Amino acid sequence: MDRAAKAESITELSGVFKTSNVVVVAHYAGLTVAQMQILRSQMKQAGGHVKVAKNRLAKIALKDTDVASIASLLKGPTVLAYSGDPVAAPKVAVDFAKANEAFVILGGSMGKTALDLNGVKALASLPSLDELRAKIVGLLVSPATKIAQLTNAPAAKVARVIQAYASKSAAA
Repeated sequence: MDRAAKAESITELSGVFKTSNVVVVAHYAGLTVAQMQILRSQMKQAGGHVKVAKNRLAKIALKDTDVASIASLLKGPTVLAYSGDPVAAPKVAVDFAKANEAFVILGGSMGKTALDLNGVKALASLPSLDELRAKIVGLLVSPATKIAQLTNAPAAKVARVIQAYASKSAAA
């Protein structure tokens, strides 16, 4: 890599570290190209990204960012998985690690908080932002449905009473 390409790579990585809410660091030695493509596609579907970068350049890009705590994890063949959603990248990474033994999660960072393997797994077990939104909407809609049922019930009872009187008078 020439000097300009390195500077461009550092700028790009710095932007990634500043805009991402979560970064997961993992070793990928032993994965095939096809497996890496599967990881990239799964991460893209979840709204995240996967990047393989030179550790030295990544450490330079980490300076003056919130995720600087992951610098110690950048040893050997590492891959960075990141996303704006704090749950997306960890969830995909943990699921992929379960299916592929060669993919080993080292840790990560969520903002200024450093995460070890257990921290990444804990984030992965949380519901995603879309799932939380769906639960909140369900909770908000549920009382409205109950209110509508309660307001309709007395009218239905009145209609039944009137119908009973009408059928009684028709029979007499």
